[in-house]
Amino acid sequence: MSVSQPRERITTLADVADAPLHLVLVEPAIPPNTGNVSRLCAATGCALHLVGPLGFSVDDRALKRAGLDYWEHVRLVLHASLREFLEKTERERLWLFAPHARRRYDRVAYRRGDMLVFGTEVTGLPQALLDAMPERCLRIPMRPRSVRTINLSTSVGIAAFEALRALDFPGLE
Repeated sequence: MSVSQPRERITTLADVADAPLHLVLVEPAIPPNTGNVSRLCAATGCALHLVGPLGFSVDDRALKRAGLDYWEHVRLVLHASLREFLEKTERERLWLFAPHARRRYDRVAYRRGDMLVFGTEVTGLPQALLDAMPERCLRIPMRPRSVRTINLSTSVGIAAFEALRALDFPGLE
């Protein structure tokens, strides 16, 4: 079976309005992380949003390899910039993930169609965005002074499955 080209799967925000959740990666830099998240989206029906600039091409071999032959099941939306993404989305649907946020990710009322937003592997989300929306910031608990952050694709998986659990796993068996 051949691997579908990810670029062939790009869609619009309107086309993914029915997704149970939207997993948003802002300026992802490491293709295998994005590939792993794409596979998670294929398995769960979540929409994948990539916010540029990206640290790779969506046609990157490592990205395709990590997503394996699941690209045909991924609904991918590309956004040129964080500014463009924010202009198109409703603030009350965003959940911003940051290691030092006060609120835990398992202590919010997720709603179908929410957007779980994660920053780049190196710097995370911009501090100005986190400061502008502190009530929308969430963290995944970690041991103090152990690691700076959890791997991006692992963090997305943890958060996505908690939100899907809260929604009673829509469309999943």
